[in-house]
Amino acid sequence: MHSRVLALLFAVCLTAAGQTYTVEKLSTALKSIATDSQHKAGDAELAAYLAKVKLTERLDDRRLEELQTQLSLGPKTMAALRKLRDQSQNLPAAAPPAPPPALRPIPVPPPEEQKAILEDVRKYALSYSQNLPDFICLEVERRYDAPPVSAGSPDWRKRDELTKRLSYFEQKEDYKLVMVNNSVSTNQDVKSAGGSQSFGDFGSMMRQVFEPVTAASFEWGAWHTWHGQRVMTFDYRVALENSRYHLMYDKDRDIVTAYHGWFEVDPTTHVVMRIAVIAENIPPDFPLKGASDVLEYDYQDLSGQTFLLPVKAEILMNAGDRITKNNKEFRTYRKYSADALIKYDGDLTANPPVKH
Repeated sequence: MHSRVLALLFAVCLTAAGQTYTVEKLSTALKSIATDSQHKAGDAELAAYLAKVKLTERLDDRRLEELQTQLSLGPKTMAALRKLRDQSQNLPAAAPPAPPPALRPIPVPPPEEQKAILEDVRKYALSYSQNLPDFICLEVERRYDAPPVSAGSPDWRKRDELTKRLSYFEQKEDYKLVMVNNSVSTNQDVKSAGGSQSFGDFGSMMRQVFEPVTAASFEWGAWHTWHGQRVMTFDYRVALENSRYHLMYDKDRDIVTAYHGWFEVDPTTHVVMRIAVIAENIPPDFPLKGASDVLEYDYQDLSGQTFLLPVKAEILMNAGDRITKNNKEFRTYRKYSADALIKYDGDLTANPPVKH
């Protein structure tokens, strides 16, 4: 109710001039209006409103990137936010966001209940791909690299941005490269872009953890909060002799490694909301020293039906002398048909590159 009221107030205020905001208040208002379909402002309307906003704190690139990643803001809105960022550089630093309220501890499920939950999750994971409809979508992948660090956060530098047309037809994924940065490509094979890439986001990653031949070991992790929702976290491990997790380097070196990770489960439906895969025991003579992949799911509408589909992924790789990070977003899901189209020009400018 609070967010709905806030969104309504924000919509009413769109015609007001000279609004003064802290960075946190502006972020909260944008998130509320962007996620409330009943009071959602258009791109031009929201940009016009932001042109009248005055900030009392400095809006930095980190917060701007968070808004760009979390919300489906149009190009005019993003341009207005970047202008606010530039205008606020001499203002005091923004206060850190308030921590979320502490939630009451929940008891750990007893072993028999955990076993039943894991069996539900296994059935879901093994049938996930078969239950998906045929569809197309856009995959936008921003690739970064940085020198290795022993402590603290890496100094990430954006290398490029790949936009791919992803077709999922008869349980098979097909990728075509349609844009590199701001240059239109002609449906090239994605491997022509070079650099670090990953595939298998639509079921393969999850299925391989739960297939009986994998013989993964599972154990309770913890209760966590994700997007304001309680989720169950389980840890798992897959031995080398049962693994089908491949690491490839320069097209001519391909190894299989053991791996471990974790996954988060909706406690009511027992569907997987996030899953992580982390390579382990990589041979010392292999160029890659580390690799991990975290995939996030959310509900998407396809022709009036709702499906749990990938929305984000983060892939990290360590090549010794440098580390890379690939951030993926899956957008504009459409049901597959012979005449299914995605309008690239409008969709691709919805989230322009962040200034670094």
